[in-house]
Amino acid sequence: MDLGIEGRIALITGADSGIGWHTAQALLDEGAIVVISDQDQEQLDAAAARLAGAGDRVHAFAADITDLASLEALHDAVQQAVGDIDILVQSAGVTGAQGLFHEIDDAGWVETLEIDLLGPVRLVRQFLPSLRKGGWGRIVFLASEDAVQPYDDELPYCAAKAGILALSKGLSRSYASEGLLVNAVSPAFISTPMTDAMMRKRADERGESVDEAIESFLEEERPYMELGRRGEPDEVAAVIAFLCSERASFVTGSNYRVDSGSVATI
Repeated sequence: MDLGIEGRIALITGADSGIGWHTAQALLDEGAIVVISDQDQEQLDAAAARLAGAGDRVHAFAADITDLASLEALHDAVQQAVGDIDILVQSAGVTGAQGLFHEIDDAGWVETLEIDLLGPVRLVRQFLPSLRKGGWGRIVFLASEDAVQPYDDELPYCAAKAGILALSKGLSRSYASEGLLVNAVSPAFISTPMTDAMMRKRADERGESVDEAIESFLEEERPYMELGRRGEPDEVAAVIAFLCSERASFVTGSNYRVDSGSVATI
């Protein structure tokens, strides 16, 4: 399927690995010009080098989405390299503070919300003028199953992702008349460095192998994941790429779940 985005310019955060990196590859495959961003320039350069068929259509600029000066520098670098963007994919984020509610202090809440909610707010604010210029634009936020089905051992993350859904819906109402479409994608338990770290921690705590930790996690913590496995990042990237495309021209204010049925309701 031709997604109709050849020559479109996309910025993807959290793109040195996982879902962000696979999204970059998917958009490159469709002929887009891609800017990838994350915090470490060396890792970004390595990630850019792994993108197949990129040629001169990929650029890599490090930035911290919690820091306004860093985002301003990112905006200037993108402008100089490729001009105004057409597509923004906000994939950067962390699991954040974990534990039961009474075990998490203010610092844990603040750090998680700074990265997972206020970071995306600041990022969109910085690039919104560019996205509004051409009469055609796409914003895709990475939310999570946790936004609508919260788990009691990571409530700061759940609250932040619920905020992302509200932000996405609100922005979709503000800018659809200008041709800027805003949607969210909510994955569940995807094979990424973030869930790798979670499973290594679980394995160590339980005296299991990582494979056993994944199996027990699926059985005990995610019983509605009907396919019985972790998702692959390219399976999420395929949905993101669709939402970035001309084929999604009648889709805005939506939340697409890529979760193997993990959320218990429809």
